[in-house]
Amino acid sequence: MKLEQFEMERMQSTWENIVRFNLSESGVHPVAIGELIPDEEARRALLRTELGYSQSNGTVELRRAIAATYPGATEDNVTVTTGTAEANFLVSWMLTEPGDEVVMMMPNYMQLWGLVRSFGADVKPFHLLEDRGWAPGLDELESAVSSKTRLIAVCNPNNPTGAILSEEEMMRIVDAARRAGAWLLADEVYRGAELRRGLTPSFWGRYEKAIITSGLSKAYGLPGLRIGWVVSTSEIAVRAWAYHDYTTIGPGPTSDSLARVALKPENRERLFERTRGIIRSNLPTLREWVDGQGGLFSFRDPEAGAIAYVRYNLDIESIELVERLRKEKSVLIVPGAHFLMGNYLRIGIGDRPEHLRAGLELISSFLAEFSKT
Repeated sequence: MKLEQFEMERMQSTWENIVRFNLSESGVHPVAIGELIPDEEARRALLRTELGYSQSNGTVELRRAIAATYPGATEDNVTVTTGTAEANFLVSWMLTEPGDEVVMMMPNYMQLWGLVRSFGADVKPFHLLEDRGWAPGLDELESAVSSKTRLIAVCNPNNPTGAILSEEEMMRIVDAARRAGAWLLADEVYRGAELRRGLTPSFWGRYEKAIITSGLSKAYGLPGLRIGWVVSTSEIAVRAWAYHDYTTIGPGPTSDSLARVALKPENRERLFERTRGIIRSNLPTLREWVDGQGGLFSFRDPEAGAIAYVRYNLDIESIELVERLRKEKSVLIVPGAHFLMGNYLRIGIGDRPEHLRAGLELISSFLAEFSKT
């Protein structure tokens, strides 16, 4: 098997910690340990954590805390992974065989796109439609699904558009999966990062073959813990645990312990509100900047997530634009080409306000210079 290069992550991994202004990130400025654990005695207890091997599928306490966020689930429905990325990897590895069809929402985080193609599957997209507020093309979905469809994959809330599916749209997707007898993989890692509404409904409990992946990186603001999870039937959870033996084996005990703190109901709500507050505060800054660019850019406000998917009107390919911006101004953003779309940019709005403003000012400087060439 030869894996396709994951272009967006390769770019971010190479440059995100080198550039002066990283606006490629899709999460918010991370939470510090002292902010997560303000109590001094609780911090001292953390220092007594022994750095041995922890329970490889997550401690019972952590799996119970995760299960408690999915009504009717128990710890037996949960496998803890090293971030949502590993959760998605395990599911695609378990379920995809050469010749299978995978129907995938587009645009989307392109990890699954590359993985299932590398595992020999044929990917059939159904698209979110900008002129309909990034609503899904459900007729396209239903045309794409066939007797060979093994998996339908969605990201809700969506990366990169920030769109959220309606209840009706969710049930249409479930019905399509049920008719084909396909598994339904829902990446819900941005659930909890909503701007102006309550918690996004989950696909959990809507379909007997639903598989939920999520984690602490985005809505919780805790990417450095590298804690994600798979929630599904007990059979899928056990199978994911066995596949996990071939990858990272299990989470570290410190991450497991801190994740249990984050998932306490009162802390979970506090972390969600922190994330929502950052996004609400920063989005007007981006909107003001876009409106001041003389029609070069446009975007629909995201419903969730610290990201804006911005259309641009410039005579330059998105990868070239992003490369020049990085080299000339030390600012990193994500080109639409990484989502197989032209003339779009994904701009992260989750960092400190002064960081966002400074990065946008440098983009303005680049644009002024570009217009003279």
